[in-house]
Amino acid sequence: MTTKLPTAVRGRALQIAHHEMGHYVVARALGFETGGVTLTVTKDFRHQGGASITLVRPISSLEAMKEHLEARIMVLLAGAMAQTLPSKPSAAKRVDKPKATTILKGEQGAEQDYAKIRELQYLLRNIAYPDTAPTSGERIAAELKAMTDRLWDRTQEIIEDQAQTVAELAGALVDGMVIVEQWGRAADTYEVVLTGPMLERLRAVQVIPSLPVWTDSCSGVVQRCK
Repeated sequence: MTTKLPTAVRGRALQIAHHEMGHYVVARALGFETGGVTLTVTKDFRHQGGASITLVRPISSLEAMKEHLEARIMVLLAGAMAQTLPSKPSAAKRVDKPKATTILKGEQGAEQDYAKIRELQYLLRNIAYPDTAPTSGERIAAELKAMTDRLWDRTQEIIEDQAQTVAELAGALVDGMVIVEQWGRAADTYEVVLTGPMLERLRAVQVIPSLPVWTDSCSGVVQRCK
């Protein structure tokens, strides 16, 4: 089990576990149905992880569509943010914004999250500002930035509030890792699968609160959080 993981491998595994559990916790908090979480890490730090999230939701109005897009963007942002949370129990659980931005835009696996975020941002902006001419480059850029800042702030607020839960679930994920036996060559890969039912039995999952996309001081894409 984890006692067999080299220290450096365990450290890398915890980072990626925080990332996947960030997606998972924010998705559950915002009302998405969730499934299992997987993690694979090799001795040379290659990794692959995933959190199963069901995107099927009833959308009966334009406002519901906006809220769905906002929530989905927040779930995608949450992984990189959670990955930057300090692992030491005594450290303040604060998101490192520059580091999270680098993770999203870098080549550590989160670039797929970033590509999805960019597409959804434009779709959300197009719904919120349907009369904008395609040539209004500066205005579009300003609207996208304002929208991104609001979504980032709200996601960061949730991640920091739920940091202990993210850390506990990330630890449980890494604690379940075992080395994979491979025929014909030395085993170098550790992996774990926590299924949806397994996660549902965990107290940390059961106490994840149901949260609105916006608090009372934030009302969607056209108002800044105060």
